[in-house]
Amino acid sequence: MTWHIREAVRQLTSGGIIAYPTETVYGLGCDPFNGYAALHLIDLKKRDIDQGLILVASHLEQLEPLLYPLTAAVRKRITRPDQTPVTWVLPCPPGIPVWLRGKHDSLAVRVSSHPVTAALCRHWGGPLVSSSANIHGKQPATSPLDVRKAFNGQLDYILYGTHGSSTHRPSQIRNGLTGKLLRSNT
Repeated sequence: MTWHIREAVRQLTSGGIIAYPTETVYGLGCDPFNGYAALHLIDLKKRDIDQGLILVASHLEQLEPLLYPLTAAVRKRITRPDQTPVTWVLPCPPGIPVWLRGKHDSLAVRVSSHPVTAALCRHWGGPLVSSSANIHGKQPATSPLDVRKAFNGQLDYILYGTHGSSTHRPSQIRNGLTGKLLRSNT
């Protein structure tokens, strides 16, 4: 697996778009600070830039520089292990690129418990974009074959592995300050 992760990182470094397994479905990823790559990913998905993107990391410390300081209570809420994968929406400084935050003053982030996703972020050395591998409004891909069918050779690399859910739905999204459910995964 290490060679495959190194190859995925090589593609990310060169501005590529990759697909990889997450806790729930296959995700599309890129370097979040490479505007060309992020805008290309948004275009591939036929997604509106105003929606913003999710960032995934192997640990909270990779995400904290992109967020306003977190209180102890919020840190506890968003680092608590859950049965269901949760993406947290948290306030971010105005300098965060528009392709990440969209029209919002917040950023959607998740610390991944998935072994492949977490290893990818560790080897990359920071957070990655994590958007479900699908054309906006279509069913998310749950296998490399689904990814290939949806994107027909338009991606730079597919990192093989098993996603961690039988629901075949993207993660829940919750407000990180209040815990309020913003998107269900059921």
